[in-house]
Amino acid sequence: MALGVIGWDRVYREGMRDTDLFQLALGLKSPWTVTRSEFACEGGQLDLHLDFPRGSRFACAQCRREGCAVHDTKDETWRHLDFFQHRTLLHARVPRVSCPNCGVRKVATPWARAGCGFTLLFEAYVLALAKAMPIANAAKRVGEHDTRLWRIVEHYVWRAVEALDLSQVRRIAADETSARRGHDYISLFVDMARRKVIYAADGKDAATVKEFADFLEAHGGKREAVADASIDMGAAFEAGIKANFDNAEITFDKFHVIKLANEAVDEVRRQEAKNNFQIKGRRYIFLKNLDHLTLAEKEALSRLEAQNLDTIQAMQIRMNLQQAFTMGAKTARRFLDRWNAWVQVCDLGPMKRLAKTIMAKAKGILRSIATGLSNGVLEAINGNVQAAKRKAKGYRTKRNLKAIVYLIAGDVLANSPT
Repeated sequence: MALGVIGWDRVYREGMRDTDLFQLALGLKSPWTVTRSEFACEGGQLDLHLDFPRGSRFACAQCRREGCAVHDTKDETWRHLDFFQHRTLLHARVPRVSCPNCGVRKVATPWARAGCGFTLLFEAYVLALAKAMPIANAAKRVGEHDTRLWRIVEHYVWRAVEALDLSQVRRIAADETSARRGHDYISLFVDMARRKVIYAADGKDAATVKEFADFLEAHGGKREAVADASIDMGAAFEAGIKANFDNAEITFDKFHVIKLANEAVDEVRRQEAKNNFQIKGRRYIFLKNLDHLTLAEKEALSRLEAQNLDTIQAMQIRMNLQQAFTMGAKTARRFLDRWNAWVQVCDLGPMKRLAKTIMAKAKGILRSIATGLSNGVLEAINGNVQAAKRKAKGYRTKRNLKAIVYLIAGDVLANSPT
């Protein structure tokens, strides 16, 4: 705890003892006092000893009854914020009191939560570090084993999750992100109004949507109140939304539409590359928008256009599809019909399959155009999650990964210790 201007004035004016200074710095109130301090130069450790006067009385930690007499005490130690660069420990004999209502109960210390070997200020520092860097790096910085820091993070994360009020959720978005190499995923559900992750579930199937719906109602939300759901174009999320959110209109946003179109273009390119060496290694020329190409890439594309390639035709189909997102919903509907008719006369199987999917999902695509609802915030969150995962070189468990998701993309710090 920092000393204010008034606090430092007292130090200089009154010539305080070291124990008085630490009393002020820790913000301790009666009956707690700093009785002595010890500093070991060789080890660079500061030990502060706290105590209370004989005859002091305390509140019961369970029922809050005041004025309970001390039954006995137990010596305990807590890691505190470093004093400058020096490791600092607090030591105190913590009393158990005799409560007429609850019996013998251990009192709550004002500087630390029950059963934790760290002070609240140290825990707040750890949470700030955990949001900015991998836990392993934070552990090295503070000189603690990473498992101890994980306990801090998970305690506050899951407490924050349990405290979520989802009564105002009306628009949601859902998407999956990889948990580790291979087909291992977690699904993220976002409140589009707050732009925060409100739930993370194992897997990416329809069952995750039901799991989220149950969680929503357990935290004050209502399934029938959800009016919009922005999801990818996979069947699992769509089936889950339809089964669990009767009133939700499904939206397929531009990002997922163009992603699907790019996959079709790349399939055409791979097929053609088997017989045309000139397009090998040029994948991203065909997947980028023209205004994102470098001068050299534009020149290469110009040379390829003269060869009447299937891949160039597939690229043009994808570029035309993008134009739908620059129109109003009614105009876009007519445009998609014309676009589909054009695609059906080409000889490109992947693009025909793309068109079939687009027309089957047209209602959700057009709703995205009409409402402007987009999964862009989720894509940004996914990027941050994957960046954190790479920095940490992966997480031991999905539970750890979900804890970090809530920390960096949820609102957990609102419930951090202070």
